[in-house]
Amino acid sequence: MNETASNSFNIRKVIAASSVGTMIEWYDFYIFGMLSTTISAQFFPKGNPTAALLSTLAIFAAGFIVRPFGALVFGRLGDIIGRKYTFLLTLILMGGSTFLIGCVPSYESIGIAAPLLVLLLRLLQGLALGGEYGGAATYVAEHAPANKRGYYTSWIQTTATLGLFVALGVILLVKSNMPDARFNAEWGGWRYPFWISILLVGISIYIRLKMKESPMFSKLKAEGNTSVNPIKESFRHKGNFKMVLLALFGAVMGQGVIWYTGQFYAQNFLETKCFIGFEQSRTIMLWAIAFATPFFVFWGWLSDKIGRKWIMLMGMLLAIVTYRPIFNTFLKETNVVEWQKNNSVQPGVPKIVEDAIKSDRLVTTTTRVTLSNGSSFTEIKTDTAFSNPGQPAHQPHSTYKDKHLSPGTYWKFVALVFLLIVYVTMVYGPIAAFLVEMFPTKIRYTSMSLPYHIGNGVFGGLVPFIGLLLTTSFPADPLVGLWYPIGIAALCLLIGTIYLTNKIDKNVDD
Repeated sequence: MNETASNSFNIRKVIAASSVGTMIEWYDFYIFGMLSTTISAQFFPKGNPTAALLSTLAIFAAGFIVRPFGALVFGRLGDIIGRKYTFLLTLILMGGSTFLIGCVPSYESIGIAAPLLVLLLRLLQGLALGGEYGGAATYVAEHAPANKRGYYTSWIQTTATLGLFVALGVILLVKSNMPDARFNAEWGGWRYPFWISILLVGISIYIRLKMKESPMFSKLKAEGNTSVNPIKESFRHKGNFKMVLLALFGAVMGQGVIWYTGQFYAQNFLETKCFIGFEQSRTIMLWAIAFATPFFVFWGWLSDKIGRKWIMLMGMLLAIVTYRPIFNTFLKETNVVEWQKNNSVQPGVPKIVEDAIKSDRLVTTTTRVTLSNGSSFTEIKTDTAFSNPGQPAHQPHSTYKDKHLSPGTYWKFVALVFLLIVYVTMVYGPIAAFLVEMFPTKIRYTSMSLPYHIGNGVFGGLVPFIGLLLTTSFPADPLVGLWYPIGIAALCLLIGTIYLTNKIDKNVDD
């Protein structure tokens, strides 16, 4: 009984130490994406905000694209020198790069050197994250009993979403305590989340230094059976390389696009297509993440009972079928014209915020309108200052920004985003155990890291960039960006259904 209690305590310590560090790495990685609009204004020339945002998202995507190279570099180290020190190194590299991004001067101060330095640091972030996840998942799995591997490794799966949750929370906290002008200034509040990361990393390094090496790897090393060349054994051995490809195209590729669509693309869509205000768009994500995060552990636990395959594939299927209806609902429920048909304007409102003549013919009026149901929006109306005889009158044109949802609509959006994140938990919760069980101990770090980071870093990481690119290229369909994740998930679902096995490998220790 005492031995059982001791083992249970030890595995909890392993999970806690691994999870805290991994969560901080995800926090570091994601604050760049959370602040992409502000960063684009700081590190690129002013005058074309769309091009600047695309360039920033390209740098954001670059961090994902290099993750497979990080998987090879640090996976090799992890299979040769051990799990503990390798993902301690990745943590230091990630934390240092994140802090330095917060120290890079703006484009106005140092010119083209600004985006180049940010790109270099972003690439270092991607390399570090490429080595972190495989090490943490492998480390926990090699401590866990075979019949609870899905449950224990699912705690590592929560860290990516919790890192996003912490990033959103820190940014919201900083922004709520200062005016927009101060937050978006060259050395303004947007830099604070980057600087805060160095404190979090310091705490995690202290925790990880107290950890011991994985018992499976220690045994392997003591017996002299560690791999001399993990990369060669992983990818030149026909049988193992086949499993790498199956892991990528039958599971991780689809998991990656669903992860980033359910969280990053959803938030970006609420802000740039639905024009929901900064605070509400982020608190919607925070509530949805808070409610959905326990499902990572639930699906991990269930996968120990019924297998990993069908849980992951069902998550893909649900996403494929419901993505467009859910995102279309976001658009319909933020239609200001419909709001005005169904609700009256509150007394004393609208309020003219700004009335500025933009040219000798046109006047742009910015008005804040509050409706009887509690919703509000900013209307930017362009109209003629006067008309010339014989010329057709200019038709007034309105655009609507900074929308504030009524309480009922707000919680409806929380429920829909929650549903999107539940799909994420289905595909992501069991996948660490699934990948660990596919490969032998001596090359596991390398073999599982590469397909994971290609699936997530390349296929998943490109979701925001390709989504914006498609929307810019085909503006008539605001949902066109969803065809990329839907197509990738559908292909993965087909391959996984045919070729994946639902058998749980209890002999992974051998």
